[in-house]
Amino acid sequence: MYGTVWIVATPLGNLGDFSPRARQTLEEADVILAEDTRRAGHLLQLAGVAGKRFLSLHEHNESSRIAEVLALLEQGQQVAVVSDAGTPLIADPGYRLVAACRQQGISVVPVPGPCAPITALMASGLPPYPFVFLGFLPRKGGDARTLLRPYAQIGATLVFFERKNRVLPTLELAFEVLGEREFCLARELTKKHEQFINGRLGQLRDFTEELLGEVTVVIGPPEEIAATSRTDVLDRVQGMMRAGMHAKDAARTVRDQTSGWSVKEIYELIVEQNAE
Repeated sequence: MYGTVWIVATPLGNLGDFSPRARQTLEEADVILAEDTRRAGHLLQLAGVAGKRFLSLHEHNESSRIAEVLALLEQGQQVAVVSDAGTPLIADPGYRLVAACRQQGISVVPVPGPCAPITALMASGLPPYPFVFLGFLPRKGGDARTLLRPYAQIGATLVFFERKNRVLPTLELAFEVLGEREFCLARELTKKHEQFINGRLGQLRDFTEELLGEVTVVIGPPEEIAATSRTDVLDRVQGMMRAGMHAKDAARTVRDQTSGWSVKEIYELIVEQNAE
């Protein structure tokens, strides 16, 4: 009989959020996989769970660790996966291991609990759904811009993690790419100095807060914008086509420059005008 992989959520900071089921699962596990084994060991010590065998599982060794974990599971051992805090796999390693276990027919059981993106959404005051979780944004501004750009016209709240010293440049980039939106910075979630800072991307010059710790950023959906007029869309398209651009390419370009129009609608407008 194969063992089971348990994906166990642990507290973000407040030990009171350690669920009885999570505690029991870790007490019964033969092996615990953790990003930082010392940090995980300290957490379990505080929770009264001791004497456990730990193995590291992080972004640099996950692929090489899979075969070893599968061998343990083939021996019938129970394996628990934890992250540094909160829910494993949410911007943390573990996905490849879970996928490998699914392919082998090995049971994977979630033990849900604290989760930073959901916790931030709960108290942000911004629309909680639909939302998109982006993990950590790329460090390079160009890559971050590329990641954010598709969401400029999508009516969804965006949630991502950011380091304290990069928050302001990232918000400035978000304003450049996404336009005016409300935001909320959630820091030190569930801890003594928990804080929610709300503002608007277009008013960052008034932002004077000194941030500490890792920050969960919530950016609200686009604000209601009137659709670009039919005349304006047509003028733009015709100008591009006179310059030699193909109709479909012009439709895609104008879609990115206007509001309320899809590529299909713009292309149909071009066909309609050409037929007249």
